[in-house]
Amino acid sequence: MNDVLDVALRLLALLLAFLVLPLLVGQTEHKVMAHMQGRLGPMYAGGFHGWAQLVADGVKFAQKEDIVPNGADRRIFQLAPAVALLPYLLVLIAIPVGPAEGAVGQFVDAGIFFVLAVMGVGVLGSLMAGWASANKFSLLGGLRTAAQLMAYELPMLLTAASVAMAAGTVSLPGILDAFEWWWVPWQIVGGVVFFTAGLAELQRPPFDAPVADSEIIFGAYTEYTGLRFALFLLAEYAGIVILCALTTVLFLGGWHGPFADDLGWLWTLLKTAVLAFVVIWLRVTYPRLREDQIQRFAWTCLIPLSLAQIALTGVVKVVIS
Repeated sequence: MNDVLDVALRLLALLLAFLVLPLLVGQTEHKVMAHMQGRLGPMYAGGFHGWAQLVADGVKFAQKEDIVPNGADRRIFQLAPAVALLPYLLVLIAIPVGPAEGAVGQFVDAGIFFVLAVMGVGVLGSLMAGWASANKFSLLGGLRTAAQLMAYELPMLLTAASVAMAAGTVSLPGILDAFEWWWVPWQIVGGVVFFTAGLAELQRPPFDAPVADSEIIFGAYTEYTGLRFALFLLAEYAGIVILCALTTVLFLGGWHGPFADDLGWLWTLLKTAVLAFVVIWLRVTYPRLREDQIQRFAWTCLIPLSLAQIALTGVVKVVIS
């Protein structure tokens, strides 16, 4: 009975985190971008500092008509938002947020490979949306998304492998147990590569050419309206949370703190929040790259750096062994 209750409480905590954290990131993006760009609109809804802006956005999406194009494959069109969103919930289950045994939803032996593989499934949502929309521009957006995923999945995998080499395990809790602070200086390049490649996989600026949300065409999601469209946005913000949490676990020590480990999950949450702020900051700061620039950056810059990181890790392991 106690085991069943423990599992139920873990699942409830994961669902609450999955529902609340992406919405907080979305709300924060409204506010941070408003301050950085001098836009006052998001500061008015609800009174004090526009606290109800997120509620207003939710009501807006709920009121919009749910339209399915005449030529669309209705079932796949309707299923695509869930396929884009649910992989991030599965990844969240495997991320350890604290030192306690119950601080991870489910222990996975090959945690690194599990989370990277499941995150890659999300691109199927974009492909399904583009193909099922009966819109050639949506299809092109979906294909660009797939090409971008293939280019940037490799540096993510290679840099994560360098951390696994250093720790001697592919288990995420095992990596945190083996973590030492002197890893940070010689793994920092790998961390930057991993974080940058993750932004590209999420199609966040400046790697948002497949979506280009400031243009008339919204990539694979052009034909979506109402709550289905909102689910794609929620998937993007959930991806930001997962990417920042993974970067924290792999490269910043997770629940290990510079002063005291007693804070546990608070350190994980704080580091994740700082990285999420960086994601928003980059959106405001850098212009969009062209599709050819995005591909060139992956193959000529990030992949060589990730290979160099693996070589450095091998040298360090030989020297200290």
